[in-house]
Amino acid sequence: MNLEQPVTSPDIAARRALGACAVLMVGALTLTACGGDSDKSEGKGGKDPAKASAAEIVISARNGSTGASINRTGVKVSDGTLTGVKMTVAGTGQEVPGALAAGGASWKPEEQLERGTKYEIAATAKDSDGKAVTAKSVFTTVSKANSFIGTYTPDNGTTVGVGMPVSFSFDKAISDKKAVQSHITVSSGSGQQVVGHWFGAQRLDFRPEEYWKAGSKVTMKIDLDGVKAANGVTGVQERTVSFTVGRSQVSTVDADTQTMKVVRDGRTVKSVPISTGSPEFTTYNGQMVISEKYKKIRMDSRTVALANAYDIPDVPDAMRLTQSGTFIHGNYWYNQGNPPFGRTGTSHGCVGLRDVKGGKGDTPAKWFYDNSLIGDVVIVKNSPDKTVAPDNGLNGWNMSWNEWVAGSAAGTS
Repeated sequence: MNLEQPVTSPDIAARRALGACAVLMVGALTLTACGGDSDKSEGKGGKDPAKASAAEIVISARNGSTGASINRTGVKVSDGTLTGVKMTVAGTGQEVPGALAAGGASWKPEEQLERGTKYEIAATAKDSDGKAVTAKSVFTTVSKANSFIGTYTPDNGTTVGVGMPVSFSFDKAISDKKAVQSHITVSSGSGQQVVGHWFGAQRLDFRPEEYWKAGSKVTMKIDLDGVKAANGVTGVQERTVSFTVGRSQVSTVDADTQTMKVVRDGRTVKSVPISTGSPEFTTYNGQMVISEKYKKIRMDSRTVALANAYDIPDVPDAMRLTQSGTFIHGNYWYNQGNPPFGRTGTSHGCVGLRDVKGGKGDTPAKWFYDNSLIGDVVIVKNSPDKTVAPDNGLNGWNMSWNEWVAGSAAGTS
């Protein structure tokens, strides 16, 4: 039973959520239909070849559409050159910055559009003879109700430990898992095969058979813009994310000896006295991945239904191992006359290391915090508790490779 939990539990990975964007990247429904309203000069009986421009403007979001892409909406011209494009938010007149491509063949917004927002585009172009043509379109981008996003970890440009999976949490249930998974590809420069596994209808993780090779670069390509995930729900994300796997560090906690052995790149660098869960509140066994780091965090027993057992406002050097509340953290409130570290388990399920208030001393807890990456592996063995569930945190390593592959919706290629 792992019952230590902070008052607030931010999304795994300090996940850059994918939500709006900062931590995420959003895309949207792609409309292949096109043309806006054009006011090319026409005579009484239709187009007058003597007056009409050869240039033809195509606005990707057709006039009156209600599901335009927030990533791919733009303007193109054939047999001519764009001379001006103005895009505004309908109703407010706020201008949307954009850029013309070299040669004036196309234009697109500089930033991703907002979902569920009405926009106007007015464009002008001319052909090689200088004859002008104009086109306009008023449209609305795909709504939040009709689109889905996935909060993911790790974030672009980060360096992580060898146990870090790629993990997506979607904000809507996915019924066509194959379509969604096949539009997310994860590859490693190490050449390791990477396979996705679904935990229910809203979570998709990717990992290789064994831990990532140290020093490798991993790239995930997210091409969900316009992908139908469920009835009336399409994707809005389109981005490439890369992260680096750092040195290998795997630490093993032995509940029998109340010690932790830290192995880095195959060499034992430290043996640390620890204190696991008490006989009443035992610590999970299994391979657990550090998913969040906090130099200081509040832990309140009321968040895990333990009434007023504890409320510690400043737990130092804390790193999350499970979503249910297992941490490896510093402990400064221990009995100074009878320290438990290396001797006995006294926690409510966490792994404790000797520390001082504020976490600024030369202590085992501070050393381990400073020398750990998100994505490092902490293995617990010889505890009387069960093995941690693979979906409780980023802990899919507790599933055999055959079981992992069986949970893929898009094969193993």
